[in-house]
Amino acid sequence: MPNIGSYDEAYAGFSWKIAEKELEYQPGSVLNIGWHCSDRICLKGHGGKTALLWEGLGGAEKRYTYDDIRIASNTIGHFLRGLGIAAGDRVCLFMDKVPELYLGVLGILKIGAIGQPLFSAFGDESLFVRLENAGTRAVITQRKHVAKVRKILDKLPALEHIIIVDHDGKAPLQRKEIAFSLEKAAPIETIEIHPTLAESPSLLHYTSGTTGQPKGVKHVHYSLISQYLTTKWVLDVRPDDVYWCTADPGWVTGTSYGILGPWSMGVTQCVMDTGFSAEAWYKFIEKHKITVWYSAPTAIRSLMKAGDEIIKKYDLSSLRLLASVGEPLNSEAVLWSERVFGKAFLDTYFQTETGSIMITNFPGLKIKPGSMGKPFPGITATVLDPKLYEPYPESGKIGLIAIQPGWPAMMRTYWNNEETYRKKFRNGWYMTGDRASLDKEGYFWFIGRDDDIINTGGHLVSPFEVESALIEHPAVAESAVVSKPDPINMEVVKAFVTLKPGFTASADLDLEIMNFIRKKLSPLAMPQEIEFSPSLPKTRSGKIMRRILKAKEWGEEIGDTSTLEDD
Repeated sequence: MPNIGSYDEAYAGFSWKIAEKELEYQPGSVLNIGWHCSDRICLKGHGGKTALLWEGLGGAEKRYTYDDIRIASNTIGHFLRGLGIAAGDRVCLFMDKVPELYLGVLGILKIGAIGQPLFSAFGDESLFVRLENAGTRAVITQRKHVAKVRKILDKLPALEHIIIVDHDGKAPLQRKEIAFSLEKAAPIETIEIHPTLAESPSLLHYTSGTTGQPKGVKHVHYSLISQYLTTKWVLDVRPDDVYWCTADPGWVTGTSYGILGPWSMGVTQCVMDTGFSAEAWYKFIEKHKITVWYSAPTAIRSLMKAGDEIIKKYDLSSLRLLASVGEPLNSEAVLWSERVFGKAFLDTYFQTETGSIMITNFPGLKIKPGSMGKPFPGITATVLDPKLYEPYPESGKIGLIAIQPGWPAMMRTYWNNEETYRKKFRNGWYMTGDRASLDKEGYFWFIGRDDDIINTGGHLVSPFEVESALIEHPAVAESAVVSKPDPINMEVVKAFVTLKPGFTASADLDLEIMNFIRKKLSPLAMPQEIEFSPSLPKTRSGKIMRRILKAKEWGEEIGDTSTLEDD
């Protein structure tokens, strides 16, 4: 029986007090995520339980118990306090997926400071935009990334401390730099937890920039209520699970479900910091007997591209639940996972701004491949008429995905940008910026970003619909669909396609793919052109940046590309 039990019963009788009670939180009292994810677990008698299994390059391995992460986060918090870092100060974590990143988040939160996790692949200009906007006071980083910080230091008067966690003593420290070694520092057994309340700020996540300049999304400590319960009910995490979320904490999934959710539940989680390969991932699952696996459609499509034969080399029988997030999951990927793993990937939907899963498929609930699923209990979601901003009276129509505000993990503002934050709300709804349709059974079907929808001759075309048809062709690994200008229809459909190994771009293959998808799409949805490409522009969180492809087609400015994986 899944943790959620009956979805209908859970939805009908829902209250966030369920999570408050299980987390032993009394409204109005202190709520500190760092304490709840470490000290609290130890006080419940699980200090000796493994909290983190980490693997890095060259076969490096580290293992931490809950008592270890409690003491390590205390030690980091104590060190930051010694530098004068106080409640409300922004502390950036600019590192690879090393243990100090995960432990540092808890340490920062314990002293009431605001964690600002950023992708270590950012260039110096991308880093500058975010540090300047946040008024960041300290950066925790590594030797390999510190040069980027040095390059922009003179333009950041608020930045007082650059903390290097792996300084080897060989190269001299430069201005404002401090060496800190978690392994050499005196362990701090106890620390005074800052008395943060539900609405105290916790994390500052920057949007991926898929629709313009990145914005700083401010979350609060009360977000843990949502993250804990969605981890328990959607990902079905149980005490004896070994959990793996593949996301980098520079992305909201990597903190909400790669740090906070699993550790608030006292579960053992794994982190792999060695890059992607199908063989390495399957080996990692087999070695650690991972039971719950949360990944992204881009990774899943890459695994599909690697083929089915490689899977047979590994014992993946430990897997109990698979879930996906980041982009809509094509039905082909759902059916593939069902065939090769014996269980389907559950598609989940949320945003940086929502902080936790909003619309999702659930264990025990009927899966409709290609559907986003249903709203999480406590979440009122609908599809609005884009002209009236009112819910459609009937099902089946395409409109704007909207959510009723008030869930615990909802962003509280955009940092220094309250005006843009307010524009996200219309008629009492939070506007996600995505479009979908809603069927008679209450399942949501993703159509695309509101600004991705293609209007060709007055007919609205969903890029996702065309992309889903394309990847069903045996030669196609990935696809991205955008509009291109047309003198008659104003705009028409263009598809970018990457091929699986063993296939070569040619006019014959172009025609074959066109004939294949013609049986699946309406004439107006058919691409007028297919362009074969060695790769597609993506954020490091795995989202295909159609905006970049569209801008090139229309001769427009590309805009912010700071989260491109090859940036």
